[in-house]
Amino acid sequence: MVKGRDWFFSLFLVLNLAATFSSLKFSRDDFPPDFIFGSGTSAYQVEGAAFQDGRTPSIWDTFVHAGLSHGATGDIACDQYHKYKVDVVGVCTLDAPYETEDVKLMVETGLEGYRFSISWSRLIPNGRGLVNPKGLTYYNNLINELINHGIQPHVSLFHGDTPQALEDEYEGWISRRIVKDFTEYADVCFREFGDRVLYWSTINEGNIFAFGGYDSGIAPPHRCSPPFGNCPKGNSSTEPYIAGHHILLAHASAAKLYREKYQEKQHGLVGANVYAYWFVPLTNKTEDTIATQRALDFFLGWFVDALVFGDYPDIVKKRAGTRIPYFTEDEAKQVKGSFDFIGINHYSSMYVKNNPMKQKMDNRNFAADAAVDFIDITDDDPAPDELPGLPWGLQQLLEYFKQVFRNPPIYIHENGLCVCQKTKRNTTLNDTGRVKYLKGYIGALLNAIRKDHNSTFDRGSISGVLSELINEWSLIDVNGSNAKGYFSWSFLDVLELLFGWESGYGLYYVDLDDPDLKRYPKLSAHWYSGFLKGDDIHSDEAIGIQKNKTPVSSVRSIQ
Repeated sequence: MVKGRDWFFSLFLVLNLAATFSSLKFSRDDFPPDFIFGSGTSAYQVEGAAFQDGRTPSIWDTFVHAGLSHGATGDIACDQYHKYKVDVVGVCTLDAPYETEDVKLMVETGLEGYRFSISWSRLIPNGRGLVNPKGLTYYNNLINELINHGIQPHVSLFHGDTPQALEDEYEGWISRRIVKDFTEYADVCFREFGDRVLYWSTINEGNIFAFGGYDSGIAPPHRCSPPFGNCPKGNSSTEPYIAGHHILLAHASAAKLYREKYQEKQHGLVGANVYAYWFVPLTNKTEDTIATQRALDFFLGWFVDALVFGDYPDIVKKRAGTRIPYFTEDEAKQVKGSFDFIGINHYSSMYVKNNPMKQKMDNRNFAADAAVDFIDITDDDPAPDELPGLPWGLQQLLEYFKQVFRNPPIYIHENGLCVCQKTKRNTTLNDTGRVKYLKGYIGALLNAIRKDHNSTFDRGSISGVLSELINEWSLIDVNGSNAKGYFSWSFLDVLELLFGWESGYGLYYVDLDDPDLKRYPKLSAHWYSGFLKGDDIHSDEAIGIQKNKTPVSSVRSIQ
């Protein structure tokens, strides 16, 4: 009998349906001693100072200045470039708007780690060559400020912001030349900051960067082709695969450099990062189950299979044919295992329905190759302006990583709730939906880590044939997920790619109408702070803090 991945996924679904998912009481102390909790942002979304101190434009600057982000730009953003630290002594409490620096806010919140990215075009304005001294000073100062306050820096080298100079010169990630330039940029970062930064991730959610930027064109660099999108240039049929291939090669090259040149001395770790939905079949029909596995292979396995096994999933290679580049033997060896951990950006889950008509299209893009339709899953109490929170999806995703990808060390690099209407974002700090979301997902994460929970399923509910197969092939790893950390997205309300300033994920509200861009803690900041400082949490109890301690009436723009 052939033990294919489609068969395995069917078994996986049966086991997870049979498993017991229960609420639990938990606290920070229930997580392993070396587990880290933090929050994150990225350079273009938070720094501002876009045209100051030698920084040059990135493809994200070009994208937003073309009006593709609801008219919003990151020219000023949250101005963290100037507000990470102030020279005057400030009083930092959770009961007042903040005029002190962002790092002090992190301390007061209780963050153990802060995940941020380095702007390639701030550090190396031309994309290669001379290093910008002022950019170097800024990141050195930020890293030092974090460490001086006991906060662990977790650094991404790239967060969707290719230097526009390289995009103009050779079309960025479409060209293999970027592998060398990215590796040299990574070398500068490792050399200059690696004595203090112990956690590096190379390219943020490379799978979605390749898909959104080169297939649908909804993200920088805004490349696509009809009928899949309306962009000035691009090829949705080939470019997602080409860009994805070069992203994987660039990651592997930077990881190889770090391991050979820096790791023994600096004792740090280098990882990859992917965006990961959890997918569930819309029906129990075989075609939807197979389609769900296919969706996982295209949107997750496309990158993670290459990182773990050294090649793309068979179904991806079969559907894409000559449109997807192949790894040489040496490249496959370099990509395989080129990580010390995998970072996951996870927000929600989707139903999957088989759509064979997409496969019959003469001109197919990446999405048509997958030949599926995605349908939203709503939670029990959906709000019209919030993405649904489905904590069980994270637990099943981590179980899938454990069973299929050999249980690698994992950091949840992004997880958070979007309030996606501007009127809602600007009318309340009492984000009870986000508190519910964080409680649910952190509880699900703890469930995934605990060995006794993951090994609990009712064999009596499984057919005799499947039970025998489980015993015969020993497929079930009863150990818990190897998750090592959790970072909420985002620390502040930052410029968001798809909605500009018309949405907010942050623990802290940023008053864009205030010249000082004052920060105000939301209810979620109070809740997360309490959790990090030892409060007991029950995953399904009512919200414990009934009102935000910061009076809404004290904020001019949100009266």
